[in-house]
Amino acid sequence: MEPEPVTKIARCIAVILAIFAAGTAGAAARPNIFAPVPYAAADRVAGLAQSGDKNAQAQLGWMYATGRGVPQDYYKAAKWYYLAAVQGQGFAQFELGLAYNKGQGVRRDYILSYMWLNLSTSQAVGDDRDFKSRIRDAVAAKLTVAQLAYAQEISLTWYNAR
Repeated sequence: MEPEPVTKIARCIAVILAIFAAGTAGAAARPNIFAPVPYAAADRVAGLAQSGDKNAQAQLGWMYATGRGVPQDYYKAAKWYYLAAVQGQGFAQFELGLAYNKGQGVRRDYILSYMWLNLSTSQAVGDDRDFKSRIRDAVAAKLTVAQLAYAQEISLTWYNAR
């Protein structure tokens, strides 16, 4: 004898609830990487960033870019990445280069994108360097030969001025 449709639906709901309960049972043991950054932590990072800490500036830029702990704002992300990047913070240089490539928070500019990606790549090592150089080279493919030469020149000039 075949179960009634209401019974089938009830069984399906019971199975879904059991799967959900089993999946969330260990959630307390695993950190939730998608959980928002607490606003108190964002205030602490913002205070350090405003005092000139380049790592806090890079972190605050990331927080604005992703909307973690603060409202998402690409313009503010680019501002904080820039402040850290000019102090030589490699992560901020890389993220600022990506922002110029995508036009997020800044005017799209492949030359500046290449410059910041090149500077970030110059201080990376191992697999990180390989990854960053591939991204930089992908941006280079968008440039003419003259633009690429200029981008390399301004990155070298910036590097030597430090």
